[in-house]
This record gives sequence, C-alpha cells and structure tokens, in this order.
Amino acid sequence: MKNIRNFCIIAHIDHGKSTLADRLLEHTKTISERDMQAQILDDMDLEREKGITIKSHAIQINYPYKGEEYILNLIDTPGHVDFSYEVSRALAACEGALLLVDASQGIQAQTISNLYLAIDNDLEIIPVINKIDMDGAMIPEVTDQIVDLIGCKPEDILLASGKSGIGIEEILEAIVQRIPAPKGNVEEPLQALIFDSVFNSFRGIIVYYRILNGVIKKGDRIKFIATGAEYEAQEVGVLKLSMTPKNEVKAGDVGYVITGIKNAKEIKVGDTITVAGSNTTAIKGFEEVKPMVFAGIFPVETDQFEELRDCMEKLQLNDASLTFELETSQALGFGFRCGFLGLLHMEIIQERLEREFNQTVITTVPNVSFNAYTTRGEKIIVNNPAEMPEATKLDRIEEPYIKAQIITQSDYIGNIMTLCLGKRGILINQSYITTTRVELIFEMPLTEIVFDFYDKLKSQTRGYASFDYHPIGYRDADIVRMDILLNGDKVDALGSLIHRSRAQDFGRKLCEKLKELLTRQQFQIAIQAAIGAKVIARENISAMRKDVTAKCYGGDISRKRKLLEKQKEGKKRMRQIGNVEVPQEAFLAVLKLD
Repeated sequence: MKNIRNFCIIAHIDHGKSTLADRLLEHTKTISERDMQAQILDDMDLEREKGITIKSHAIQINYPYKGEEYILNLIDTPGHVDFSYEVSRALAACEGALLLVDASQGIQAQTISNLYLAIDNDLEIIPVINKIDMDGAMIPEVTDQIVDLIGCKPEDILLASGKSGIGIEEILEAIVQRIPAPKGNVEEPLQALIFDSVFNSFRGIIVYYRILNGVIKKGDRIKFIATGAEYEAQEVGVLKLSMTPKNEVKAGDVGYVITGIKNAKEIKVGDTITVAGSNTTAIKGFEEVKPMVFAGIFPVETDQFEELRDCMEKLQLNDASLTFELETSQALGFGFRCGFLGLLHMEIIQERLEREFNQTVITTVPNVSFNAYTTRGEKIIVNNPAEMPEATKLDRIEEPYIKAQIITQSDYIGNIMTLCLGKRGILINQSYITTTRVELIFEMPLTEIVFDFYDKLKSQTRGYASFDYHPIGYRDADIVRMDILLNGDKVDALGSLIHRSRAQDFGRKLCEKLKELLTRQQFQIAIQAAIGAKVIARENISAMRKDVTAKCYGGDISRKRKLLEKQKEGKKRMRQIGNVEVPQEAFLAVLKLD
C-alpha cells in the first residue's frame, strides 16, 4: 500500500483540469498515442461539446520513480458550481488534491469553495499554477494570492502548462513525495465506500468504490450496508482507460465491482460495501445533497411515464445529486418533481435524458417549496402553483430564506449590492479577507436565486465572485399565484408563484413572449396573466382570416357584409370549440425570461 497515491484535480471552471489530466496520462504512457485525444477522460458527448466536465472520472496510472513502481489513482473533477457534489464525492476517495490556478486569471470563486471542501476532508494540497506559457500570465501575483490563501511557501508552488506539457514530471514527483499513502489494513474485514455507479444495459449496475480496509475478491459474497442486500462479486478490477479485471482489489485502491444488480434502488452513492456476515460499521459518507431548484419533468406522451421512471432511476445512479418524486398535473398528466443543484444541472439532465435514453420531456417553470397556512390553521407545503390554496382560505405564506456568502474583488462591491438588494436581499456583513478580496454576507429569499441569480452574479463581476449559501429557515412573504389564461382557460404548467411586487412586470413579459411563440389560429387568442380574478397583463394574437369577399367583384355592399357576418359567426363558434396548442418552446421560454 505504501506505493499507492489517490489524488484528484480541483480548480475553478476552465482552469485546465482536463488538459492537465491528458498530459499526466500521456507522460506516464497510460494511454497509447493512437488512443489519445483532447479531454480523454470526458467520455460524454455533452462534455466535449460544451467543453466542461460534468462527471468525475477515475483512472489508474503506473509511474516508475527511483526504481519503484507507484500506482496513482487520478480523479478528474468538474469545475462548475452546479456539480460541486461530484467534487465532494471525489474528495472522499482521495488523500491529496492538485489545486490548479490559471496564471492569467488568478484565484477564483470555485477555487476557494473547492479548496475548503478539500481542507474539510484533511487532504494534502499541492498548489499548481497552470498556463504559465500564456501571454497574460501573472506568475508573481498569482503566487502571492496562493500563499495568502493556503499559507504555503512560494517554493512549494509548482509551475506547469497543461497545453505544452511543462512541469508534468515535477507534478508527478510531488504527488509521490507529498501525498500520503492511504491508511488502512488489508487484514481487517472489507470496508469500501461507493463514490459512483453507472448503469450498463448488458452487465447491470457497475459500482465504483474506494477500499479503506480489507480485500475484495472475485466470487466473494458482498453486502451493501444501507439496503442490506447481498450479492456475489462476479467481476472486480481497477479503472484504467477501460475497466481492467483483476482477481482481487486491496485496501487503499480505487476499483469497480459488477454483481449483476438490475434494480437501481439497491445502490446508494455514499453507502459502504462489506463482506456478507461481517458486522462492519458503515463509513461516514458524504453530506446529503441539498437541491436548489425544483422543476417538474413530464413525458410528452402520457403512456411513456413508466419508461421515463426507469430512465430517471438509471440517471440517478450516475448523478446522485438528482432527486425526484412523483407529481401530477392537469395539463401534463403524470411526471416527476425533480430537485437540481442549479439551472445548468437542470439543462444537462434534460439533455442527457434526450441523448442517452431517447426521452423527450417537458420541463415546467423551476421554483422552490413554500409553507402555506390556511385560515383553519392547517399547514400545506406548496411545491407547485396548483397546490396553492384559494386566496379566501389562505391566512399567510412563508418562503425559504438562505444565508448567501459572496467572495469577490473589492471593485465589484457596488454591482453585487445592486444585484442582491434588487433581489430583496438584506446585507448582514461585509469584511475584507485580503486588501483586494472582500466577503459579503446577505440574507435572501431562495426564490430570487433559483432563476438566473448565479448567471447575473457572474456577468456583473466578470466571473470573479464565488457564491455559497445555506438555508436559514422560513419567513412570511407576500407570495401570490399568477395564472396564464389562453382564451379564459388556465394553462397550469405555465402558472407560477411569485412575489406580488414582481407579478405585473413578469406577467407582462410572459404574455409578450407567448405572443411570439404561439402559432396563429383561425380565431383570435387572448393571452392573459391573472392573480385570482384580477387580470394584470394581456396580449392578443389576431386571427388568420381568409378573404371571403374576394369573389365579389364590385356590386352591392350588402353582399359583402353578408359574407363577413357569416365568417364572423364561424369564427365565434370556432373559438368556443377550438383549443390552443402550447409548443414545448413556450414552456422553456419561461425559464429564459430576464
């Protein structure tokens, strides 16, 4: 075990983690030149298209150093805040982390958040300044920033370039020298932490784990502590570029096991694997994931509901931060109410359902949960607008509040103040961490953050702000239900719960957007936004009309009028029986409103 090193790469988005991982694999000849491609560990189409890492990927590297063979288990992690749960799981499987900082951008938001996650897990941090060969590299300034943040010596910081391969050998040596070997005992009963799993349609569920104590052998009866289920380990092995079977995987190593499990509910990420019959205690897993944004996901065809449920369960195996429960809607039938970590996470889940499982789905407006109290004193948890009690029966409503911590450069304080106060935030504290970095603490309603707060924060601060939050309970609020009516009929999927002060403005924008998106019919369509019986915004889509008087060449006006009256009667009747189709784009457009 003394020759094993488990480490991950953490950094802000776009600081070059995947590129550095490519160079490490290339330098150690883990991957032949023929198989090499950029972002080799990002095996999802989506990751390549968007140029981001969505999943953590584990791979084993063999590295000879001073006459000994070392095994390095590398886990490449995402940088975007929406996937920070992936990062926390990767950290639980490691003893050390490479903290990557872009030489031209310096320390940024996720750098700090990920660093704190790593320190909480007692990891050995190796700071690396990446992209040193770029024109705008500010090596001395970034070195000072890292020394301020971590408190290390300037000579401990490694300089590298993932693009051109500078400093790769030094990084590998530092990993062997500085990161401690895993602790653990091969003699003790098996204890392995599950940090990921994936569904394979031929082999069933493949579980990835990190062994803390003991050995897992091919053919062992293994037990999952959380569910109590027992299975035979049909195949065990380690993760090279593809899975490499072995007869046994020992303490300190990262590996996979195939047991032929088909039921997704039996595997939980963060669970402990042990040998059947032993009374091993569970390892403390990761903290429970806290979803930020809730939205309904419904199948386009109602009879595809069961299939969608299977796909959601398989997807949850691979992305443990997705939570879902059943929900029904008058307009859309059966579906799921899902919890996501943010809007990018929601977009990615939707894309993955379409690509990996061929499911076309409708997503409703994202929102949060409210507590409504009726005049009788009953408490109702309101998850979507349809569950909101009638205004006459409603006593008061409470919305969730959060405590937001924003770390930014002092130049952007004004922009952030304007943004947060505009989102009904209350400034609690402001303190300087260094001469140029400031920490702002706000109390804000979670509703205001769900939509586009993070994107706006990024654009207002040019990406130099980190945002972290935790819930602090519920407070009274003036929340109303705004319905969208098409020709007097409610479209429940477009309804939303919104603060009264915002309702009129939002309603007007939504009606204008729907006017662009709905197709014109043979009859006039009235689009209205209403709170209760009071209409607060309205747009009309005029009817497409046929020129019925074209055949009257000259002649008496009464002939033309007769034809127009007849057309008018027809339009009236058509409007009563005609229904308006709302396209999928209209549901999505609601999400994109400023």
